[in-house]
Amino acid sequence: MATPDTTFVLPEKRGPGGRRRLVSERTSGWRYLPFVVALALGVALRGLAMLGYRPALLFWADSYAYLESAAHPVPGEFRPLGYSLFLAALAPGPGLTLVTAVQHLLGLGLAVAVYALLVRRGLSRWAATALAAPLLYDEFLILLEHMIMADALFTVLAAGGVLVLLRRRITPAAAVTAGVLLSLAAVTRTIGVVVLALAAVWLPLRRGTGWRIWVTFTAAGLVPVLAYAGWMSATSGVFGLTRADGMFLWARTTTFADCSVIRPEARLAKLCPVTPVDDRPSPPFWLWATWSPMYKMRGDRNGPAGEFARAAILAQPGDYLAAVGEDLGSLLRWERTTSPAEARQRNPYWFPLEERPLKSSVRPIVEAYEGGPGATRIHEPYAGALRAYQRFGYLPFPLLVFALAGTLIAAAVRRRHDALLPGLTAAVLIPGFDIRYVVPAIPFACLAAGLTLRKDGTPETERSAGPSPR
Repeated sequence: MATPDTTFVLPEKRGPGGRRRLVSERTSGWRYLPFVVALALGVALRGLAMLGYRPALLFWADSYAYLESAAHPVPGEFRPLGYSLFLAALAPGPGLTLVTAVQHLLGLGLAVAVYALLVRRGLSRWAATALAAPLLYDEFLILLEHMIMADALFTVLAAGGVLVLLRRRITPAAAVTAGVLLSLAAVTRTIGVVVLALAAVWLPLRRGTGWRIWVTFTAAGLVPVLAYAGWMSATSGVFGLTRADGMFLWARTTTFADCSVIRPEARLAKLCPVTPVDDRPSPPFWLWATWSPMYKMRGDRNGPAGEFARAAILAQPGDYLAAVGEDLGSLLRWERTTSPAEARQRNPYWFPLEERPLKSSVRPIVEAYEGGPGATRIHEPYAGALRAYQRFGYLPFPLLVFALAGTLIAAAVRRRHDALLPGLTAAVLIPGFDIRYVVPAIPFACLAAGLTLRKDGTPETERSAGPSPR
């Protein structure tokens, strides 16, 4: 019977020495046992999610918007269409159950890919397993994989593109693959444009990469993004990935904007918050609530909102930096950012305790995709086991930030230039005013740490995992 991970021995190697080598190579498969066990536990956690919360978790209004766009794919105002096209590609079928299953498999596949690359770069299998563990066990990542949201897909696409660029040798086919993956990440979440730009700047600095590879990668990355922006222009008259960047920035300034200091033009004065600063709600409320000054605008809202926001930042730069710091401070806490009590108040970042019926306004959207009832149904004891795990099964964000800062410093000191691309990508993803904007940084931070910690003398290009020829 064939033995896994067995290497055939050439005839001249037979004999006592050859037999010892064959036994050694047969048992070498046990070296992967720590990661196999870790992977099995990661599969089990995702199994609890699939069994405990069926068919999926739905995030406020966003999930329904993605599902509606999957049925009618037209570039929208607030979100690029990449995730909706992914949903459309999985329909018709088993509905939301298939979506969550695919997202969980993609998350597991990413953990395997990170582990494999780190081992090939010279990191020990135990260390590679430890650095891949957050990808397998972090409750936030599992939660995002089980949600009908773009974040899990974006994470896999962006990380996949970065992993391809970290190969031993970048062929034209690899350059095209990386460019397409990063461009798909950009049309899934717009922050992907920044990741694509980082990769384009880093690639010429990579040893042994010629200008033809850079041109091939850049073209492969730009063509899909420009094609999508052209589609947006044809349907809305705006050339871009969304028509809401100005509105999002305006919402960020509403917590501190003082129009007596800003002195906006008359046409922008409607966007001035009138609520006292101490009583103002968080930015998302200003973006979505019907009482928001945004809804007093007629016609184009994005352009004026962006103008107001830039004027506010220039007039109150200190207040803007303080607001950004407050956002990070609210996220970067050692404890979970959500408590069980908050979960009962419909906070989406805790596996829910209670079933919540769908509102009549969104039920048809979900049921059309699901082909039947689509509200999340909770099944015990699986859901209870996952709720117990989520109290401790996560990487604290301060630890993530401290480790990333140390990694970037060490990478510069040790001249681990390959670690800079995932490290800087993680640094770009961390700032934000919502948890789910920070979580995708975890795989990149773990990858950067592993590349920085690899043994001295290990070449930056990927080495062969097999035995050296003798």
